[in-house]
Amino acid sequence: MKQILAAILSALLCVQPVFAMPVKEPVLYTDAQGEAEDNDETQKNSNTQEPAEGQEAADTKDSAGGQAAGSTGNEAGPQVGAPSAILMEASTGQIIYEKDADEQRPPASVTKIMTLLLIFDALDSGKISLKDEVSTSEYAASMGGSQVFLEPGETQTVDTMIKCIAVASANDACVAMAEYICGNEEEFVKQMNQRAKGLGMENTHFVNCNGLDTDGHLTTARDIALMSRELITTYPQIHDYSMIWMENITHTTKKGTTEFGLTNTNKLVRQYEYATGLKTGSTDKAKYCVSATAKKDGMELIAVIMAAPDHKQRFTDATTLLNYGFGKCNKYEEEKAKSIQPAKVSRGVAETVKVRQKTPFAYVDITGADLKTIERKEALNKKIKAPVKKGDKVGKAKYFLSGKEIGSIDIVAAESVDEISYKSAMGDTVKKFLL
Repeated sequence: MKQILAAILSALLCVQPVFAMPVKEPVLYTDAQGEAEDNDETQKNSNTQEPAEGQEAADTKDSAGGQAAGSTGNEAGPQVGAPSAILMEASTGQIIYEKDADEQRPPASVTKIMTLLLIFDALDSGKISLKDEVSTSEYAASMGGSQVFLEPGETQTVDTMIKCIAVASANDACVAMAEYICGNEEEFVKQMNQRAKGLGMENTHFVNCNGLDTDGHLTTARDIALMSRELITTYPQIHDYSMIWMENITHTTKKGTTEFGLTNTNKLVRQYEYATGLKTGSTDKAKYCVSATAKKDGMELIAVIMAAPDHKQRFTDATTLLNYGFGKCNKYEEEKAKSIQPAKVSRGVAETVKVRQKTPFAYVDITGADLKTIERKEALNKKIKAPVKKGDKVGKAKYFLSGKEIGSIDIVAAESVDEISYKSAMGDTVKKFLL
């Protein structure tokens, strides 16, 4: 009997590890197997790469119906509730995310980005100055909507008018500035549309300078990003205005002197630590819009939201996009343009021409690629004929990542070279003979 019990006990001890293994291992094995399958699927769909500079991304749709540049097939993009949105890196203009970005919609007061751009153009050209006194017409004072209650005949400096527009979204100040720069709003709006065309804003048509609901006054998220980029990169001093949270202005009229408080309509200025601006807008037709700019670790992003159902949603969506961009983006940027050897010139008074790369190269990647492996190749025109003018394009510097071109920068002449003439040829011959 003792021998039988000993045999049974021995058998159970031998079998126990066989029973014990399946109790623990299936969970670990299933997790590991699932992770491997996900990685395999990612590899199958990860051949999407960032486009060359100036081109649109090869995108895939996200779960919110939008598109995230460079995302993989099983990778969810940011969750954006608004029907139209776009996220752009400011220095390169590269699109990181978009959702129905070319759908024409009323922009409301986001229109004022173009108004501000034209004001800064006029300042830059010397046509106006910040200290100029701008008088308010009866028409400007009658605008309604968001306003600072300028009275007919009241004057404010250009500097104050910009604050009123950028901070309090003042419709009356917009029209007053339009009239001051161009004589009337119609001519100013004409210039707005010309400026838009020059920026490649293909789906934009402005009817007024302040964004009040009007038939035919339409733009897109992409076009808003384009004009926002132009404003903040060409005139970064706009941030000095768009980041003002509260400030008082003084009304001086026949009735006397009163103080009026400006409060920024862009709550991200206080709520988002990386915010740098830029402009909100809301009307019955447009619903709630914003072009939100933010900067972190030297990278500035532009998040445009259109037609959000309420003000909270537009700021939530903008914050979501900005956080997504800062989390995903990896930026490559040359400190300065590479030096280039002089190029040969035919039929010129000189045999070579000094050349330079027009600007340093910058690129933004969201795929996780090793940007240290970016390669640069110079491609000069095979035949450069005189005359050559300073600034003439003579080739390109092309940049490659994993064998694919990701962008290029023009190589231009750094000096002028005249075409050889009979007189100059004879002079050269005499010099060579005497030497």
